[in-house]
Amino acid sequence: MKRLSIGRRTLALAAVLAVLLGLFAWVALRAGPLAPVRVTVATVERHEISPALFGIGIVESRQTYRIGPTVAGRLGRIDVQVGDAVRAGQVLGEMDPVDLDDRVLAQQAALERARAGVLAAEAQLHDLSARRAFAETQARRYEQLRAARSVSDEAAETRRQEWQVAEAGHAAARANLEAARQELARVRAEREGLVRQRANLRLVAPVAGIVSARAVDPGTTVVAGQAVVDVVDPSVLWLNVRFDQLRASGLRAGLPARIALRSRSGESIPGKVARVEPIADAVTEEALAKIAFEPIPQPPPAIGELAQVTIALPARPAVPAVHNASVQRSNGQAGVWVVDDGSLRFAPVRLGASDLDGHVEVLEGLKEGERIVVYSERALDSRARIEIVDQLAGARP
Repeated sequence: MKRLSIGRRTLALAAVLAVLLGLFAWVALRAGPLAPVRVTVATVERHEISPALFGIGIVESRQTYRIGPTVAGRLGRIDVQVGDAVRAGQVLGEMDPVDLDDRVLAQQAALERARAGVLAAEAQLHDLSARRAFAETQARRYEQLRAARSVSDEAAETRRQEWQVAEAGHAAARANLEAARQELARVRAEREGLVRQRANLRLVAPVAGIVSARAVDPGTTVVAGQAVVDVVDPSVLWLNVRFDQLRASGLRAGLPARIALRSRSGESIPGKVARVEPIADAVTEEALAKIAFEPIPQPPPAIGELAQVTIALPARPAVPAVHNASVQRSNGQAGVWVVDDGSLRFAPVRLGASDLDGHVEVLEGLKEGERIVVYSERALDSRARIEIVDQLAGARP
């Protein structure tokens, strides 16, 4: 009886162990390390890829005015700082005139003397014109009297010589007046030149804008043409953007762009490629382009602000394409996991351009119609068992 009780206990324990082993096996095969990996799959199809080009740019003004003296000299004063708003015609600073003011005053005095000289020459010419007219009248009258034998030949000859002398004096006075006028013009031109030179010592803003740079301080000697102050026009802005040369094929003026300013997170601003620079950056291997706002957002962004730029390049011919989430790397080789009769095969691929929808061209390694893994619960290998599902938690549909 006792042996029978022990046997029943043994059978019951064995039954419990069998159930536990079965449950453990079921759990191991369904949810443990031996469970199949749930995956989503897609079929390789042909797509016309419109490649997306991404770049980082800086907001700049299209117009930068570099203001400096037209002659060498010493900077006397500067009245603005970087960031100051200025209006058109505002005096920003002035060069040291040294002795230029004294020279202008001296030239003004010379101009007054030249004007007085012209007035004196005009008065002299007027007086000699009257004398010449009188001498001519007398000479003609005496010539008539000599013909009538009323005066002697000597008297008539004397009047004729007086007329010649008056004529010569008149010619000399006229030449003297012309010389005085020329002297007046010369002195006036020299004075005007000094006045213009004095005016050019003032550094004047050509347009309303913002001071973006102040290169020198008062007391510094600068040469002709050297920039002292830079003024930018904030009403005309664009972006100076850098793109990867390897992906910039097809970049050209006129293409639409989307601009995301750092200060306006989540806002997409329309723009277009205004110009592609003919010279790239050989150090960073980047292509350079100017991107214009269409239109400039209000209020305008700050000059120097960073922005992300996305450009949709022209569509390419249809080729097999996959979602970029399906592309994995194995032993340094890019490829995708191909589902073949329930088993997995890693297929190395050569990729091409990609678009904003997440598709990427497959130039080699896949054929249209093949099924590939897009998302998986964990990393795959060729021995992994898989379970195909419609969607994984956290994965895009």
